[in-house]
Amino acid sequence: MTAANSKRGGFEQVFVGLAGWGGHDTVYPAATPASRKLAMYARQFALVEVDNSFYAIPTPESVQRWVDETPDDFGFVVKAFQGMTGHDRDAGRRAIGKLLTGEAVPSGDALGELTEEQEATMFAAFRSAFEPMARAGKLRAFLFQYPPWFDCTRDNVAALRRAKTLMGNAPVALEFRHQSWFAPEYRAKTLAFMEREGWMHSVCDEPQAGLGSIPIVPEPTHPDRTIVRFHGRNVGGWHSSGSPDWRAVRYLYDYNDEELREWVGLLEAMLKRTSAIDVVFNNNSGGHGAGNAKRLMAMLGQSRGEPPPEQISLF
Repeated sequence: MTAANSKRGGFEQVFVGLAGWGGHDTVYPAATPASRKLAMYARQFALVEVDNSFYAIPTPESVQRWVDETPDDFGFVVKAFQGMTGHDRDAGRRAIGKLLTGEAVPSGDALGELTEEQEATMFAAFRSAFEPMARAGKLRAFLFQYPPWFDCTRDNVAALRRAKTLMGNAPVALEFRHQSWFAPEYRAKTLAFMEREGWMHSVCDEPQAGLGSIPIVPEPTHPDRTIVRFHGRNVGGWHSSGSPDWRAVRYLYDYNDEELREWVGLLEAMLKRTSAIDVVFNNNSGGHGAGNAKRLMAMLGQSRGEPPPEQISLF
């Protein structure tokens, strides 16, 4: 499959997309069935972040279907399963219980660390699920986004080394949420560690809201690729995880043109040190991500077609 795609102005290796492809009302005509959304999405964007892999490891058959529904020049950034990044230890145990025949799943009252064998099994299953995507050349990176309580400590550095080892030669990107990794005394060491260990940097644009957020650090750490993720700048809603609608509040933000133009300059500077940049807009709760992504694409001199016209329903 191929897709119409044009870029100019030196940004040929910047690929722009959204987090997920299902919930963007402005991207599809009304009543578009879920089964057609990914193919329709890929007509408009060159990249998507797979978010459902954070909640469950998909089947290789599902991954193959995503590959088949997208054009040859399309790319996927795949979010690591939550059991692999310490967001939900119980989720890791549930996954292990399905993967290891006869393995008892510890109850939530007895949460300890996974054994090395269990952890290796989980990572191997995750990598195996995405082999169809890797074979097709559409896997850009596995994104390891660690939780806000994952701070800069010796034990957590060891956890990063272990994760990198378990992922083998697979392309991996690293995103922090705890400010300590980029505190003045650790910033240079963190970046040097990522470069030395082979982690791509997932650069964040997010609210500056204390320890559970990080500053913009537009520093590539891998020669092949860098990730940039836009989370919005809703300072008041960033720490809203306890509320029932926390996602709708946290990622409610509409970037203005001045803010996006600042990023054009940052992207241009980063391209001097990395071959490609994948840009993901995650500010989707208010429907702003798609519009922001297309505005940035226009600023970069990019075009990729439009969705098919909405069909008139007679019945």
